[in-house]
Amino acid sequence: MSSMMNDPMILRQIIMDHGQNPRNHELSKDPEYKEKHMASDSCIDDIHVQAKIKDGKIDDVRFDGVACTISTSSTSIMSELLIGKTIEEAREIIKNYRAMIDEKPYDEDLLEEAIAFQNVGKQANRIHCATIGWDGMEALIDESEENHD
Repeated sequence: MSSMMNDPMILRQIIMDHGQNPRNHELSKDPEYKEKHMASDSCIDDIHVQAKIKDGKIDDVRFDGVACTISTSSTSIMSELLIGKTIEEAREIIKNYRAMIDEKPYDEDLLEEAIAFQNVGKQANRIHCATIGWDGMEALIDESEENHD
């Protein structure tokens, strides 16, 4: 896995694939979904992130809106990574993703395709794009835990 994932061409293809064909890219009208609106000052990004979280588990993640390729792609990959995970697992994945963006040690096995963004930390103007959907998701997880107690 890791040697393939060090190939910049493959990483670019992952980003382009998810940018052009984002997964889970449709909002739900189901009231069980909680939603966060995320907008950027520095980019066109203006997205809604939804999550259906039940019994400590992320049943579904969706998003839609206007976004650059990096935002669309990173949010698409995030949605695929987190669906079906427990809140604890999701938090661990998010923590490792942030560590990678901050150029700190991280567990690439947990991040799967999200490691396509491993060099974003070197481009300060791209960091927000690569984290906007993740920030929205983290806020939804936080809220689900607050409402739970």
